[in-house]
Amino acid sequence: MTRLTRSTLIRRKLVNGLMMGLATLAAALGLAVLALILLHLVTKGAGALNLGIFTRDTPGPMQDGGLRNAIVGSLMMSGLAMLVGIPIGILAGTFMAEYGRFHPITRVIRFTNGILLSVPSIITGLFVYQLLVVPLGHFSGLAGAVALSLLLIPTVVRTTEDMLLLVPDQLREAGLALGLTRAVVIRHVSYAAARAGIVTGALLAVARISGETAPLLFTALSNTFFSTDILQPLASLQITVYQFALSPYATWQSLAWAGALLITLAVLALSITARLLTSSRKDMP
Repeated sequence: MTRLTRSTLIRRKLVNGLMMGLATLAAALGLAVLALILLHLVTKGAGALNLGIFTRDTPGPMQDGGLRNAIVGSLMMSGLAMLVGIPIGILAGTFMAEYGRFHPITRVIRFTNGILLSVPSIITGLFVYQLLVVPLGHFSGLAGAVALSLLLIPTVVRTTEDMLLLVPDQLREAGLALGLTRAVVIRHVSYAAARAGIVTGALLAVARISGETAPLLFTALSNTFFSTDILQPLASLQITVYQFALSPYATWQSLAWAGALLITLAVLALSITARLLTSSRKDMP
């Protein structure tokens, strides 16, 4: 029996060591590929970054220029998507976690939200194309912002609900016992306890839409000129990178690398901020 036990332990240790080694190798390979991609992107994009990128608009073939119109268009559409999508997502998640936790409609909303989380972004773009572009008769930055907000809302809903459900019910009961209304308890107790998680989810949702290209092809399209008219076609970094990367002109390809680097840095900054907020929440007593 002793020999059988020792042999079993040895076999288990060997299997555990083998699986740990394979898992470590897989993680190392993934990190190596990611490092190579980032290194190639920085090598190609850093050389194209200069002040003109932020002060000049996209040029014609074989001409010098920048990405000002694309940067402004991306900020406008992403900003409008955040202004619309984040409040809707937080309010929906609040209803599911606080008011309708056991309501039948909450199960329907949660199921629908899960489907929307996995819907390809191009499907969202086609939906908004039929909803806004066709009736209006032209592409617009407004349609692009609506498409981005529809991609942002499901993530905010899921993270808001999850974070609020982690707040102990004893805190809510203590607030209600003091005579506070449900709305006051949610604002000053539930939101205060789940603030870091909710903000993290919103930042991750914004990071997701920052690189979406397919929905904008069907909604905002693009614009080679500088424009701040949200009701007209707007340029965006995503579409500009897509178009310039496929072009045969070296100047456009260089701008595509610079735009890709800017998008990557923006997403990286949002992801790091989300991680810092998450870690600070875990360190709280």
